[in-house]
Amino acid sequence: MFSLYKKYLDVIDAQLAEEFKSQKPFIKCKKGCSLCCEIGDYPLSRLEMEYLMAGLPELDIQIQKKIRLSIKALLAEKQKADERFMHRCPFLSDEKLCYLYERRGLVCRTYGLASFENYKGKTCIKLPECVKDGLNYSDAFDGKEVEIEKFKNFGVVAPVKHSLSLNYYEKNLPSDFSGLEFGEIRPLLDWFIQKALK
Repeated sequence: MFSLYKKYLDVIDAQLAEEFKSQKPFIKCKKGCSLCCEIGDYPLSRLEMEYLMAGLPELDIQIQKKIRLSIKALLAEKQKADERFMHRCPFLSDEKLCYLYERRGLVCRTYGLASFENYKGKTCIKLPECVKDGLNYSDAFDGKEVEIEKFKNFGVVAPVKHSLSLNYYEKNLPSDFSGLEFGEIRPLLDWFIQKALK
């Protein structure tokens, strides 16, 4: 069922590996750093969600139970929220590692990179949120704007010349994957609202 999508991920992962390599002087991501998993709403397409959840039965039964309980608790909290509900990812372990890392969505795979984005008709540089915590790109950010000179000083070819949004990747599929359907995009928890986990 997921064979074409897995091939697609191989291509995307190879591209992203090159992007991370090109931005290496500014990347501070390392194993156990999980700020990007601590607060967000984690938008996933239907295809990404189905692929992620297909990995759940492969986990230890106690971990599966823990994830389900976390999702139920988050859904209860979300019902009380008046605005966009930001939360810790239920797939993040106590050791700050992703239980389903190999199956993570594109929002997770691209996190940490700087990119050019079109915002209200103007081209801007989009930085990861962790820049505010002194992490990725903090060496090139003065708190208000990116100091482009610092990119040159580090010899970094950056930011990524296109958006890192799923919409971009879906609309710009390599021709080999033109039949791939991502489907609707929703925040992670919204996929569980109508389908309560047992």
